Formats: sequence, structure tokens, C-alpha cells
Amino acid sequence: MRDTFLTFSPPSIGEEEIEEVIDTLRSDWITTGPKTNALKASLPIHRRTRRAGGEFGHGRDAGGAGGAGVGAGDEVITTPMTFCSTVHVIEHVGARPVLVDVLPDTLTIDPEQVERAVTARTRALLPVHLYGHPCDMDALLDIAQRHNLAIVEDAAHALPARYKSRMIGAPLITDHRLPVVNLTAFSFYATKNMTTAEGGMLTGDPDLIDQARLWSLHGMSHDAYKRYSAEGSWCYEVVLPGYKCNMTDIQASLGLHQLKKLPGFQDGGSRWWRAIRLRSGRCVNWKCRPSM
Repeated sequence: MRDTFLTFSPPSIGEEEIEEVIDTLRSDWITTGPKTNALKASLPIHRRTRRAGGEFGHGRDAGGAGGAGVGAGDEVITTPMTFCSTVHVIEHVGARPVLVDVLPDTLTIDPEQVERAVTARTRALLPVHLYGHPCDMDALLDIAQRHNLAIVEDAAHALPARYKSRMIGAPLITDHRLPVVNLTAFSFYATKNMTTAEGGMLTGDPDLIDQARLWSLHGMSHDAYKRYSAEGSWCYEVVLPGYKCNMTDIQASLGLHQLKKLPGFQDGGSRWWRAIRLRSGRCVNWKCRPSM
């Protein structure tokens, strides 16, 4: 019996993260600034594709649906096997969420059900890579191309998962004659694969990320670091009625070291999963797909 309360999914925070946060607190900059930029540049998706936004305060912010061209009266097909914020992002832009069932083995969205749910009002698909297991993206991409739909991937659990050879968040491999608008949202909440306490990242086409960056900070053309650092300029424009969901350097201080530890976190999770399957296999008929 424990003498202390066991908290839910306590993050693995070491002295490196603590020292980095203290360094930030002692610096001249604690909000969005050099450490936020350093974290964005360090993320594997950004290094490979230059797609990372890293601006949003949560991995499923309204900029995802808005950036995909979804608006009032449109329909977005998604799954009920997710957290409520997946559906909230659809509601925020005035669209209608259409929920379809999942595959029985992976619990990810069923492409056959998606196909049947497409209507003249459908504008986007919002698949959820549940617990980090990628959806059947080939089938979903085929549907999106044939019906001219955007794909916004909810990858809150899915850093650094891969679908076949593609890292989740990297560009979808599409027929250039049938381009698909594609954005991917990650979460760095305390219970995720790596954490910045709160916060997240949006990846996608650079033009869409630039638009999302405006939405993330009051619609301002320049953030505070770009206005008040030595190389910045105080002048800015407010070009749209944006939100306030930017990442701070205090949060990024955690992320810089969490990212370095991510492979170890993944290895540890895999060991636990193998142990659970070994023990549970004696009394449960497990049905699992091969790794995507």
C-alpha cells in the first residue's frame, strides 16, 4: 500500500528541465521567444520538412479547421473515439461534426464508414491517430482526393509515430494533379508522449502555418519577440480577430529536454506494452494489426 497519493500519469521531469526553466526565469525573456524558436527548430518534423508551426497553445486549436477552409454550414467527418476538443474545433468555426464508427482492432476511424458519410456539404476529414496508432491514411487520402476534401490530422498522441515510411505530420504523398489541404495537430499536454505542461504544435503547408500563426496571437503580424528584441521592430498590424494561444519560453524550456528523451520514453512504453500482451494473452484473445 502506498503512503502517498498516486497522481494520474505524472510526467517524467528531470533536473535538465528544471535547470532550463530556471535559466529562462533568470533571463530577460519568458514569453514566446528564442527558446520557443529553438524547440520548433529541434522538432524532427520541422528539420525534415520545414512544416512545423509550434505556435498554438493546444494541439487541436481552431486554426486547424479554419486553416483548412472549413466554415459555417460545412460538415467535417470525424470519430467519437477521441477527446471532446476534436469535435470542439469543428463547432468553433460553425461547421457540423459528422461522427462515424471505428475499426474494431485499432479503434481508428473506419474509411468505409467515412466514404458512406460524405455529402455535398462535406469539406474535411478529421482522423484521430488514437493512442499514437496511425489511421489508414492511404484509404482516407483516396477519399479526400476523389471528393476534394481537406485532411486535418489529430495527432495529439502521435509524436513520433509513422504511417509506413511517413512521419505523422510530414506532407501526405499525393498525386500532384489532386492536391489535398493537409494540417496536423500535436499536443504537448502533461499526459502526452512529451510535455511542455500545456501547448502543442500545428504542421502543414508554410502558407497555412503563417495564417495559423496570426490566429494564435490576436491576429498580430509580429509577436513580442519580433517587436522588442534587438533585431525586431515595434511596428505591427492586427489583420484579423485572433486568439491568444501562443507557447511561452517557460513551456519550451521543458520541451527542449523532453524532446531529447522522447526515444527513451517510446522504448519504455514499448516494453510495458510487450509485457502486458504477454501476461494478458493467457486469458484474452488479442487481435492486433501489424505495425503500420
